[in-house]
Amino acid sequence: MSENLSIAENLALVRANIARAAKESGRDEKDILLIGATKMNDADRVRQAIRAGLTACGENRVQELLEKNEQHAYDGAALHFIGHLQKNKVKYLVGTVSLIHSVDSVALMQEISRQAEKRSIVQDILLEVNSGGEESKSGFAPDEVAAALDAAGALPAIRVRGLMTIPPICRYGEENLPYFQLLKQLFVDNGEKKYDNVRMDFLSMGMSGDYEAAISCGANMVRVGSAIFGQRVYPAKQS
Repeated sequence: MSENLSIAENLALVRANIARAAKESGRDEKDILLIGATKMNDADRVRQAIRAGLTACGENRVQELLEKNEQHAYDGAALHFIGHLQKNKVKYLVGTVSLIHSVDSVALMQEISRQAEKRSIVQDILLEVNSGGEESKSGFAPDEVAAALDAAGALPAIRVRGLMTIPPICRYGEENLPYFQLLKQLFVDNGEKKYDNVRMDFLSMGMSGDYEAAISCGANMVRVGSAIFGQRVYPAKQS
């Protein structure tokens, strides 16, 4: 990714990398969904990416999603939620986003189902797995996934579509291969089980620094932000 390139040029580079990684792992690039992580990018920049061919956007923050959605920033693309989600914010997302990636507790699943029932819809979700066992990160422990799927099976207004993870921060994408391989194994193992509202369709893993490694391990959704939009500039903290 280059800061000197346009969003369209960066997007083309990311797509070329996805195509190469898919080919090297014997897969079809068309089976991998690129989700543009649009956090801290305004509506105009999101529109630029969609005009350049981005077909799915992922937001991390509920308020930012609502503001940009009112500005029709995501028109022409699918809208996903990929950030940490608090139960009191669920009502703003259910029925608005096509997929919630970051469902990290049974209590959150229950609230999503409750809000979806009120709207007479079924909300698609992914279970977030804390593959690195980091205390600072949310998500189900790998050995909790089966029980979480059992719990999901009793909730009528959600549909689990797969798994998602955010592995530990690393310098090189290859360092996260063990975490991606772990998630792929969980994906395969739990895909063999039968539930009325669980389908292991999507494996969401890989971001700007490691999406090629994630693809080599079977990811079919990658969440890429800075490699498309440039490095985020965070506001300075007030002292």
